[in-house]
Amino acid sequence: MREGIVIDRVEVNGAEADGEDLKVLARATYAHFSSMQARGGAVRGLDLHLKRLADNTRELFGTGLDADRVRSFVRHALRARPDAASVRVTVFSRRQDAVLRGEEVAPDVAVTTGDPLPARTAPVRLRTVAYERDLAHVKHAGTFGLGLHRRRAVLAGYDDALFVDRDGRIGEASVSNIGFFDGERVVWPRAAVLPGITMQLLERGLAAKGVPSERREVHLRDLGTWATGTPGLAAFLSNSISPAVPVAGVDETALAVDPAVTDLLVGCYETNPWQPV
Repeated sequence: MREGIVIDRVEVNGAEADGEDLKVLARATYAHFSSMQARGGAVRGLDLHLKRLADNTRELFGTGLDADRVRSFVRHALRARPDAASVRVTVFSRRQDAVLRGEEVAPDVAVTTGDPLPARTAPVRLRTVAYERDLAHVKHAGTFGLGLHRRRAVLAGYDDALFVDRDGRIGEASVSNIGFFDGERVVWPRAAVLPGITMQLLERGLAAKGVPSERREVHLRDLGTWATGTPGLAAFLSNSISPAVPVAGVDETALAVDPAVTDLLVGCYETNPWQPV
């Protein structure tokens, strides 16, 4: 799975980033972000992205983040790409040392834009690994472990890593949430995971179409039982680029790939309107 953008332009606080800004961003490990796809100056789930950015800013920086300010920065950045773009909004501070000393510092906002990315539809195979992210509910810049385990999974012949915690509970993939459809409802793993924006949009769409969804603990041992005893079981990944990527297998366990399930999930996701920036 690929989540990221081909960088075209970086702006900080509404102005093109200069060399010093880029140096700070390159070193900014204490930061958080949200990634989105923009089409015609609008974003699906913009309200959720803004809430995430505000909540995470309060948690990491101890201060607020004005939603209208963020929107104005994104609008300005999209002037160069009015039709379609990949967008990443990063909240950081030019005064990293002050932040780490515990001082109250108003954060800076970087907006990176690049080429739009098409949703992935090809099924993937996942390799499990015992791994738990720091502050899993925050989309923060500490992504080394994600890349490391994803690379190791690819080198072993898989497409991505699937994280399992110390209690054997399935959590998430490197840059995606994982969900399961049991023929009647969608099950999201209850564990320390990032509540992805696309996952939340799918929950909204499922509710709108009358499809139940729930969160409960899912263990690795459950997959074998489901795969052999539950007709119609399907697993999928969702992230800011792709709402429903079929999962064909986890380790040595093969899972059914049902195009009808993928179509259902994509249809639920697309019930969410594009919200103007």
